[in-house]
Amino acid sequence: MNNELMEAIEMLEREKDISRDVLFDAIETSLAAAYQNHFSKSGIGYADRSEGGNPEYTNVRVEIDRQTGEYHVYSIKEVVEEVTDPVLQISLEEASKSIKDIEVGQSVDVPVQSKDFSRIATSTAKNSILQKIREEERSIILNQFMGKERDIVTGIVQRQVRGGLSINLGKTDALLMENEMVPGENLRPNDRVKVFVLEVRKTPKAPKIHVSRTHPELVKKLFEAEVAEVQDGTVEIRAISREAGSRTKMAVWSNNPDVDPVGACVGVNGSRVNMVVDELRGEKVDIVNWDDNPAILIENALSPAKVISVIADADERSAKVTVPDNQLSLAIGKEGQNARLAAKLTGFKIDIKSETQAKDAPGFRLEDYYDENGEFLGDEYYEEENGEYYEEEAASEDAATEETEVAEEAASEETEAAE
Repeated sequence: MNNELMEAIEMLEREKDISRDVLFDAIETSLAAAYQNHFSKSGIGYADRSEGGNPEYTNVRVEIDRQTGEYHVYSIKEVVEEVTDPVLQISLEEASKSIKDIEVGQSVDVPVQSKDFSRIATSTAKNSILQKIREEERSIILNQFMGKERDIVTGIVQRQVRGGLSINLGKTDALLMENEMVPGENLRPNDRVKVFVLEVRKTPKAPKIHVSRTHPELVKKLFEAEVAEVQDGTVEIRAISREAGSRTKMAVWSNNPDVDPVGACVGVNGSRVNMVVDELRGEKVDIVNWDDNPAILIENALSPAKVISVIADADERSAKVTVPDNQLSLAIGKEGQNARLAAKLTGFKIDIKSETQAKDAPGFRLEDYYDENGEFLGDEYYEEENGEYYEEEAASEDAATEETEVAEEAASEETEAAE
């Protein structure tokens, strides 16, 4: 029996990652509970001394040898002249048989044979042990994933549940809600995916873990895992803007002048960025250089479009950008996506015009900001006209111009939302 007990404890310690001290404590408590269930009357001898509510049995003592697994149960009884409660008392005559010079009022440990416990008491002990194991296991899982909050973990898609997907993380499951799933991404059972841990919450039954596939930090963590320079802090990811499933822009900075931050993240022949793209199921990733100068940062953020000039107002968090005529559609992007992501990345409201449009638009030329004597007038000197993209297409423009204005409208609305 002792060998079986030790083997069971070693197995639980190994498989459940529960310390043997916790298991031994659970067994001791369960044996005390079995004693109480079997021998006491209406809870006699029971007291709850701990603040946490753990049972302490004042008239029972359990000893387990941590090395051999040998255990003993003792009933603690008071020596009296005449016994009125056999559960809590023992006669002086009976006590004197095992202990010499024992006196009335003293206590003695009377061995109890656990095999005499009733079936109900034994079942109670078993349930007590199992309950303690489950509680400890939940506590271990909670602590483990609390440390992974705001980090990425790898899981396996289990099944569809109400409101999303169940993702198996090994010892527990996480919930990937529908609003945290990438639009158009078809995840099937047994697919292995990386997810970003949004929240770990303690509940009475099991820890509730919510994860995401759309969070911008997922991209950042993927690059941290793939790029050694990001891991050691040589390269910093300063900003990320993302439209999950479609495109991400990321601004990076190097603390070492000899290390190219963009090149480090891209890798030889794109090996590093391609690993991230594969995990994101083909989502495009633009990597640009971060710059403390907002004008340069905005120019970089609008890549791959070429920029003629950027006039940025740091106080108003707005910028006027001029691009070549043939680069306007590229700068704005399909449905305004490139301009929208650039605005989110930089935190600036960006107004983009072609070179031809900028000639007649106040505030888009550097000379607009100086008088005839070369004195700087200030941004507030010029009232912004047509600074917002039109909400309706201009009927007088040809088809190409109409398409450009629609894209500009979308870009303006989305950049305002981003701000």
